[in-house]
Amino acid sequence: MATQVRDLEASIDIAAAPGQVWAVVSDIRRTGEWSPECRRVLLLGPRAVGTPFVGINQRGLVVWPTTSTITALEEGRRIAWRVNENGSTWSYTLEPTATGTRVVQRRETPDGVSAFAAAFTGLLLGGNEGHGDELERGMQRGLERIKAIVEQA
Repeated sequence: MATQVRDLEASIDIAAAPGQVWAVVSDIRRTGEWSPECRRVLLLGPRAVGTPFVGINQRGLVVWPTTSTITALEEGRRIAWRVNENGSTWSYTLEPTATGTRVVQRRETPDGVSAFAAAFTGLLLGGNEGHGDELERGMQRGLERIKAIVEQA
C-alpha cells in the first residue's frame, strides 16, 4: 500500500547556455558534487533511457543504496529517473531564458511512495513531511551548487 507524499520542486536561473548546463546535470555520475543526500552514483551502462544505476545516499549516520532507471532523456532539455525502492521520479528540466537557462528539479510521486520507503523515512529520516521539507531545501542548495559549477567553468 502506497503512502501519499507531496511532490517537490526547486528552480534556479543560471547565466550559461542550456548546452553548458546540460553537460553538468545530465551526467548523473556527478550528482555527489551537489546533492546533500546522494553521495555517489554508479551508472550501469551508457546514459540512455532504460539504463539502471545505483545511488549511495547518506543522512547523518544512516547510509543506504537505491537503484534507479533512467526513464527520460531529451538531449539538452530533460533527464528523469525512477527510484525503484520508493517509486518516485526525479528530473531536471532545462528552459532557455533571455540570460541563460532555468533549471527545474522535481521529485514526483503520483502513486505515492512504497510502504517500505514510508517506514524507512519515518524510522530513520525523521518522517515523510520533515524529510520532504529537508529534501526540498537540499534541492535548492544543490541547484545553487550546480549554478556555481557551471558559471565558474
